[in-house]
Amino acid sequence: MPKYLLSLLIAIVSIFSLLVINQQSWGEPRFITLGVSPEIAADYIHAVIEADRTIYSKMTVERLEEAASLKATEKWLEENTLPLPAQFLLMASQNVNAQNLGMSYKLMSLWPINSQNGPEDHFEKVALEAINENPGRPFMTTVSSNRQLFFKAVYPDKAVTKSCVACHNAHPNSPKKDFKVGDVMGGISITLPLGKEDTIPARKVADYIHAVLESDRLIYTEFVVNRLQDNNVLNASETWWKDKTLMLPAQFLLYASDRVAHERLGLMYKLLSPWPINPYNGAVTEFEKKGMEVFMRNPKETFYGTYTVHNKNFFEIVYPDLAVSKACVACHNTHPESPKRDFKMNDIMGGIMVSFPVH
Repeated sequence: MPKYLLSLLIAIVSIFSLLVINQQSWGEPRFITLGVSPEIAADYIHAVIEADRTIYSKMTVERLEEAASLKATEKWLEENTLPLPAQFLLMASQNVNAQNLGMSYKLMSLWPINSQNGPEDHFEKVALEAINENPGRPFMTTVSSNRQLFFKAVYPDKAVTKSCVACHNAHPNSPKKDFKVGDVMGGISITLPLGKEDTIPARKVADYIHAVLESDRLIYTEFVVNRLQDNNVLNASETWWKDKTLMLPAQFLLYASDRVAHERLGLMYKLLSPWPINPYNGAVTEFEKKGMEVFMRNPKETFYGTYTVHNKNFFEIVYPDLAVSKACVACHNTHPESPKRDFKMNDIMGGIMVSFPVH
C-alpha cells in the first residue's frame, strides 16, 4: 500500500476514534465520578423549592386575592379556593418523598399550627433555633442513621406574603400571633443520602432537582389549574396578568427558572420543544437538539453529559416533558403561532434541560 494511502487511513481512523470518544463523553461511563458537594446540592434544591413557592405565593395567591377576589384558604378543596403556600409545599414534598429517590424535604416550625410540622428531634430543634437567630445562612450538618450517612440542611422559611402572616396570626391553633412580613416562620429541611465519596454524583443531583421542579409543576397543574378550570372558578391563559387569570403551567416553570438564575448559583433549567410557540424554547445547542432526538425515540431515555466554559465543568441533562394539563394541550393546539396542533394528554411536548457546575 502506498505510504500516502496508509497515512490517510491512519488519519481517518484517528478522526473516527475522536468522534467516538466525543460521543461517549455524553454518556454515563466517562463522567459517573463528576459530582457536587452536598452543601451545593442542597443549595440547588432549596433554590428551586423557594423560587416555586415564591412564584405561587406572590404571583398566584397574593395577586388573585387582589385582582379576582380568589383567596387561599386552609379548606381549599371544599371551598374551591387556592391552597395556602404552606399546603402547596407540603403536597409537593410528599410527592417527591414518595418517589424514594433518597432525597427528602419538609416544612417545619418552632410554632407549628399543625403539630406534625414541629421539630422531630434535638437536631431539628437546634437547627430551627439557629436559623431564627441567624436567618442569613442555613444550618447544615452530617448525621448517621442505621449505618447510613445523611447530609441535613435547614434553611430559614420567611413570610413572603401578607396571606402567610394573616393566616398564622389569626389561626386558633397558632402558638405565635405576631408575625410580620419578612419574619422567619420556620425552616425548610432537606435531607440527602451520602455515599463514600465527598460529592454526590451529578446525575443524582440532577434527578433531585428535576423531581422538585416537576412535582411543584404537577401540584400547580392538578390542584390549582385543572381543578379551578373544571369547577368553572378561574381559567388559565397566556395573557394571565391582563386577564386576571391563572398563569399556564409552562409560564409557572419559566418564571421560577428566572428567579433561580438570578440566584447566581450556576444552576439553570428551561423548557425545550421541537415545536415551540415561543422561539426562546427551541433547541439552541447541538446538545439540546440531540437530547430531544433521544427522548423522542424513547421517552424513558435521558440524554446527559458535560461541557466546559472558562475551565469550569458543567453537567447538562435533558428530560422528556409530557402534556400533564388540558390547559397545556388546549393552548398549543389553538395558539396561532403553534407549529403543532394535535397534542393529546401525556404526549411528549418537548423537554426540560437542567444544567449546573460540577467538579
